[in-house]
Amino acid sequence: MCTCAKSQETNLLPTSTSIFLPEFPHREARPAHLQVTGVIAKGSFGPVLKVKDWVKGKTYAIKVLPKSEVLKHGVLEQAKEEVIIQRQLQHAFVLGLEDCWQSQNNLFIMCDYCRTGDLYTYWTLTGHFKEREVQVIAAELGSALGFLHDFGIMHRDLKMENILLTDQGHVCLADFGLSRRLERGAKAFTICGTIQYMAPEVLTGGPYSHAADWWSLGILLYTLAAGEFPLPPESDHSSMLSKVTEHPYEMPESFSPALALLLTELLCKTPMRRLRCLERYRTQRFFNGVSFDSQVLMKFPIQPILELKDHPNRLEKSTRGLTFDQLQNFECDLFDPPSSATDVSPAVPHQH
Repeated sequence: MCTCAKSQETNLLPTSTSIFLPEFPHREARPAHLQVTGVIAKGSFGPVLKVKDWVKGKTYAIKVLPKSEVLKHGVLEQAKEEVIIQRQLQHAFVLGLEDCWQSQNNLFIMCDYCRTGDLYTYWTLTGHFKEREVQVIAAELGSALGFLHDFGIMHRDLKMENILLTDQGHVCLADFGLSRRLERGAKAFTICGTIQYMAPEVLTGGPYSHAADWWSLGILLYTLAAGEFPLPPESDHSSMLSKVTEHPYEMPESFSPALALLLTELLCKTPMRRLRCLERYRTQRFFNGVSFDSQVLMKFPIQPILELKDHPNRLEKSTRGLTFDQLQNFECDLFDPPSSATDVSPAVPHQH
């Protein structure tokens, strides 16, 4: 009886609502306890907003996906997959999903807020990381990737912009918008991700699997330590593939032998010979003396991340120049944008 009533209720909803169910529950009213206090970044389809929850006294990040854009770009299933995947993931170094819902015009994905910004912002501010810092970042990200892969999940867009930094001085893998669950032995064929981080087998259009994420991690770690990418981006996949295929991926002399060996193993162009599992990764000489236990890692913050919070240019760099003014014509169903970029103070008085 109850199930029947539920399906009748679903049938009464317009198609523009029902096609996003059940992953995005429909909520008619604007959530009164949430207030937009800032803009964090520009996402692929809409903004990522900073929101205060006055009931919980916590700040969150909300990714806004206009339904029209989701349908126009044919990413309906991908949007659903994103929240299905993120609901499963509870790990110290993976961004937590708090809530998701839909209004008349938009989908909302609400996650933990990382006030310190992202790894790309830090990298642009400082140029490069010391090996000791790379070691801890590599251990935390390797733990997160191994955890994902145990669930059969490929991230498919591992890059600095998707590594958030926590107040406690740790990294947090975010943005599961391109993620995909693969059954054991299955392969993917979609060319997706960010071109500079794509493994050769992804650039060719597959087949590829979880090993592609380990290549992306290799590119990321190389770039953190060297202060530059091994290769500049090309405008199309075939040009990038030619460069990647020809490039020897030799390690800079400034790298220690242990780091050079780790990166050589990760940047192996043949997926079957690549370092592609956490068990082998954690036994690399580069990680001598480093625990991969997340509780142990959590006790030792990555010092430069803590220092970054107070960098005078951090905020400007992290928003990539996006301001509230640029959202004036964006219909959000969640907020009335303040009249200026500086007018972002909460209307509700602070609770002491």
